[in-house]
Formats: sequence, structure tokens, C-alpha cells
Amino acid sequence: MSAEPLIAAERVSYFYGEAPLRKQILFDVNLEIRAGEIIILTGPSGSGKTTLLTLIGGLRSTQEGSLRVLGRELRGADDAALAAVRRRIGYIFQSHNLLDALTASQNVQMSMLLHPPLPPAAMRAKAEHALESVGLGQRIDHHPDELSGGQKQRVAIARALVMKPKAMLFDEPTSALDPRLVGEVLAVVGDLAAAGQTMVIVTHEIAFARRVANRVAVLVAGRIVESGTAEEVLERPKAAETRALLGLAVGGR
Repeated sequence: MSAEPLIAAERVSYFYGEAPLRKQILFDVNLEIRAGEIIILTGPSGSGKTTLLTLIGGLRSTQEGSLRVLGRELRGADDAALAAVRRRIGYIFQSHNLLDALTASQNVQMSMLLHPPLPPAAMRAKAEHALESVGLGQRIDHHPDELSGGQKQRVAIARALVMKPKAMLFDEPTSALDPRLVGEVLAVVGDLAAAGQTMVIVTHEIAFARRVANRVAVLVAGRIVESGTAEEVLERPKAAETRALLGLAVGGR
């Protein structure tokens, strides 16, 4: 492991809106993620998980506390600093956000436009390799309307993977899928975990978390109420909120 975490949040708080309607979403969040770790963020809907993920991904600037991502402080970061982080982070949203007019290969190539230009043939070759790595080698020239929901999400994963990001952030990547298609996306994420890809995954898929996570953090009402190894948090939870989330009786099993 490197001496410095890839991602280090220290007392991060975040607010939406302006006074008198200003609302606090995150409260003094502390979290460290090192190279090669898979961290699961879970908790009830509306607990601030997506907000925290967007801060880590450089989609907005940190307001209070310290958030260092890939060695760069994001508190008060300007647009150029945030863009520099985004170029080195892969972000997979709940919805695949593919462009319907483009093929799978062309959608993947779109992410390369954020980086120094490559010859067209090199761009296509990299896109094809990324699509093959997520099991879509036979769908390279298909448009989104020719793909299933699970295949579209795998194209989105390939789009994030193609430039070899330092870390990948997943915001409930299976929440918009038909239950029959969830497994194929989780299988791809599991393969990435086995390959040592650093990942932060927001998910309610507890069985999946047990299988792949190094650590689990439970976020409730904007606060991390419990954090530890997957075994500690999911098998021997200490916080009442975690036990409730897992469907356990508050007094124990």
C-alpha cells in the first residue's frame, strides 16, 4: 500500500442551497481509501451517499473539511482542478447516460476526448479492448437501442475503464436495471475487484458487498455511523442503524 491514501476525507461537510433554506447533507465525514481497496458505501436512500461520491469524483467542490483525491485538495477547488481529477477517475452513474446516436465503440471513445488526442485507429482499438473486457466484444458497433439495460451499463463501465483510471466510483450501478440483469453487471464489477481496481461502490446489494468489499461504511442521515471490514460491519454490526439496515433486531440477532 502507498503511504498516502488515494482518497482521504477528513471532517467533510456539505450543504445545499442558501440561507435561510440552506440544508446540511453531510456531517463531518471521515473516510480513507487506499490503492487496490474496494469500499462499499451503503445506507438508506437520502443519506448522502451520492453527494459524497460526487465530491470524491470532482463533480463539485468540497465546502468544509478536507478532501484529498489523488494527492489534490478539493476543498474550494476551481473548475480546472476538478477537471484534472475527473480525468483520472472513472464514474459510473445509476443511468448509463449513453448517446443514442453513437455506437457502443463511439460512446466509449467519447471519454478519450478528455485526454491528449490519439489517432482514430488507436481510439477505436482501445474502445474495442475495453468493450471486450466487459464481455461486449460482439456488440462493438451496436447502438444503445440494440442493447439490453445490462449491456448499456457495461458500455458505461467500459467508457470509464478505457483510460485506466486510478479509481472507479459506482453510484448504485444496478438500481435502474431489471432484476434479471443485475447479475451480469455485478459480475463485471467483481472481475474488476479481482483485478485489483480501486473502487468506491454505492449499493444496497448486501450479498455482493459481502463478496467483494474490503471495507464497508454505513451512511445514515449524512453521517458515517459504522465503518470496518465487510465481516465486521455486515456480520457483527455494532450500530443500531446498521442492524436495522440489515434487517436485524436492534438488540442483536
